Amino acid sequence: MTCPDKPGQLINWFICSLCVPRVRKLWSSRRPRTRRNLLLGTACAIYLGFLVSQVGRASLQHGQAAEKGPHRSRDTAEPSFPEIPLDGTLAPPESQGNGSTLQPNVVYITLRSKRSKPANIRGTVKPKRRKKHAVASAAPGREALVGPSLQPQEAAREADAVAPGYAQGANLVKIGERPWRLVRGPGVRAGGPDFLQPSSRESNIRIYSESAPSWLSKDDVRRMRLLADSAVAGLRPVSSKSGARLLVLDGGAPGAVLRCGPSPCGLLKQPLDMSEVFAFHLDRILGLNRTLPSVSRKAEFIQDGRPCPIILWDASLSPASNDTHSSVKLTWGTYQQLLKKKCWQNGRVPKPESGCTEIHHHEWSKMALFDFLLQIYNRLDTNCCGFRPRKEDACVQNGLRPKCDDQGSVALAHIIQRKHDPRHLVFIDNKGFFDRSEDNLNFKLLEGIKEFPASAVSVLKSQHLRQKLLQSLFLDKVYWESQGGRQGIEKLIDVIEHRAKILITYINAHGVKVLPMNE
Repeated sequence: MTCPDKPGQLINWFICSLCVPRVRKLWSSRRPRTRRNLLLGTACAIYLGFLVSQVGRASLQHGQAAEKGPHRSRDTAEPSFPEIPLDGTLAPPESQGNGSTLQPNVVYITLRSKRSKPANIRGTVKPKRRKKHAVASAAPGREALVGPSLQPQEAAREADAVAPGYAQGANLVKIGERPWRLVRGPGVRAGGPDFLQPSSRESNIRIYSESAPSWLSKDDVRRMRLLADSAVAGLRPVSSKSGARLLVLDGGAPGAVLRCGPSPCGLLKQPLDMSEVFAFHLDRILGLNRTLPSVSRKAEFIQDGRPCPIILWDASLSPASNDTHSSVKLTWGTYQQLLKKKCWQNGRVPKPESGCTEIHHHEWSKMALFDFLLQIYNRLDTNCCGFRPRKEDACVQNGLRPKCDDQGSVALAHIIQRKHDPRHLVFIDNKGFFDRSEDNLNFKLLEGIKEFPASAVSVLKSQHLRQKLLQSLFLDKVYWESQGGRQGIEKLIDVIEHRAKILITYINAHGVKVLPMNE
């Protein structure tokens, strides 16, 4: 055995000379192990392991030094990792003398945001455009004044004959109150008034994937594109008493009279009613399917040109009264009695003396859930008795707030059915409020409800509501941009998600049942 030449190695050799014989003696000894010998042997074993690791590290460093060679000095050595700026930017690559660039070693760090982002929105990557067959454009039109010339008394009477109840209950925008501007369009329908057609061939309903989201039917997509892209062939007043307007879209038979029926129509509402579009997509995602298709569209022939919601006109809706805009007259007290009787549930035909309407019991549960998430009060709480209204709310402007003392006699509004399907409701006037604070939510909308639809509650619990709303609302290009893009849409979804959690807590606290409602 050679003697070490360094002090550190000499110490290691001395300790090993003491430990190795003692460990060997303890190993070969037949006597019982004492505590002292056991501790000493353990300490020597640990040291031997440490020594072996030191020898391996030293040999590795020696090999690396041999590869680098003696020509690299310590002064010219560069650090292993460059400094990463805190703002996430990196300096451009440094150029060398031979014209090449030196790429730095970059370490990418991904910070998780406060809100966990959903999966990528389906269809955010726009595909390559394919060649399409040429479409013959209409003949150029003349310059026309859009406004008073389109409001004859005959047109007003004609619109009243279509579906007066639903028309009057829509609270549409009064276009005639403001001056109209001259419009000149390259493509107008021959024989009709001059309206500006869509400026682009590209549809405002963008679907870049193979199919639309599963919660939207083919009819939904077709009607959305009809409302968003069709040229406006005419304008009709909804009622002779109101200045609201009905858009007659270019989709009827050639030469047909411009009226709703032969041609598709859409209800033009105020820009402040843009939540109607959000309500339509939320309804489809929850599996309720009770709202009419709604899109956002820039009405070029209106002076300000702001995006407005357009709701599909449905002539199959039952006629409504002028007072409550409902096809069924109900008060709050009668409504609470109907909830207890559970009319038509489980296929039971109610007795004639029960006072049941033709509406199925489950329809009230779906409407209450839908109205609570969007805080729609104009159906079940027209007098704003369940929350603190603002000056802008209709109940305050109409002086209905002081009438909350006798709530049992307050009439429900906007309770609409279809003529051929009286068992189910149709949700109209779905103007929601996203600025209602948590301590001012209207829980009166849930009063008397003992069951909720399982399909809708499962969506609220699935943690996929945000992702589905983003995918669905992205289809409506005008609405998406009018709300500030994804950042604005995310804020609206935050409100709905928070209310969904409150609703789930309410269900658990009050023992509300969750039942399948497929009727």
